[in-house]
Amino acid sequence: MDFNQIAVFVKVVQAGSFSAAARLLGIPVSTVSHRVAMLEKRLGVTLLQRTTRQLHLTEAGKHYFEHASEGLVHFFEAESSIMNAKGEPSGVLRVSAPFDIGNPLLTAIIDEMNKRWPAVKLEFILIKRYVDLVAEGIDVAIRTGLLEDSTLIAKHAGVAQWEVFASQDYINTHQKIRIPQDIRHHCCLPFSPMGKEAWILQNQDSTLTIPIDNAIISDDISLITSMALAGKGIALLPNYQCHFAHSAGNLVSLLPGWYARRDPIHIVYPRQRYMPPKLRAFVDIAFDHLKRMLKPNS
Repeated sequence: MDFNQIAVFVKVVQAGSFSAAARLLGIPVSTVSHRVAMLEKRLGVTLLQRTTRQLHLTEAGKHYFEHASEGLVHFFEAESSIMNAKGEPSGVLRVSAPFDIGNPLLTAIIDEMNKRWPAVKLEFILIKRYVDLVAEGIDVAIRTGLLEDSTLIAKHAGVAQWEVFASQDYINTHQKIRIPQDIRHHCCLPFSPMGKEAWILQNQDSTLTIPIDNAIISDDISLITSMALAGKGIALLPNYQCHFAHSAGNLVSLLPGWYARRDPIHIVYPRQRYMPPKLRAFVDIAFDHLKRMLKPNS
């Protein structure tokens, strides 16, 4: 079997003539004609009926073209997948994430991507709504909360747990918080989606609604985190947002065992036959960082 003969025959049918196929393939018309003739000789059938102006597929030619063209697509895809797998990640990668995902997390992912794969250029789109990845040309997204039914591939990285945090300086100069009800005696820094007048906290046994005295209300998680770090009050924050500050001792979780909400976090991307190296690199790095910062999968 000569794949060159098959490929030339398919290109002749697609181009509509021997001369057009020769131009596309960059070979002489005589070579195109010879390879098609050799294919017909090997198969023992006529595939193309030639006239001075047109080509017509025979019945056998139609069947052979349908199968041959499909087979060549798979053949070239297979070769392309190997070449992609061998190549280093490069090019622009567009990433969608919730606007409140947290700068420390994204910064950590960006730093490692830049260090390991400098040829990949990251473009982040931080928004409040879910985007249609395919329609809007997004390669991959980090999503919080329950996922809707989708044809997307979803990799579950863990659970974001919202807990009560305060800076060590704040703790050193204010009344201790030992039970959720003690929150009422403190200045709170509400992230508005989590409640402006009260926080709802729960543990394994019960759920409590705690009225709060607030000094500021904002829908910007970075602002709330910055104010908590500055010792301006206590805040409900997701564990991934506080990971580095907590590890350094700058933010402390005040009520271990109590939380306001648990949000599953996934990395999602469109289903595709072959995963580009730049996408695979990002998914692996983002998953590792999320896994370290989040509660275990549940």
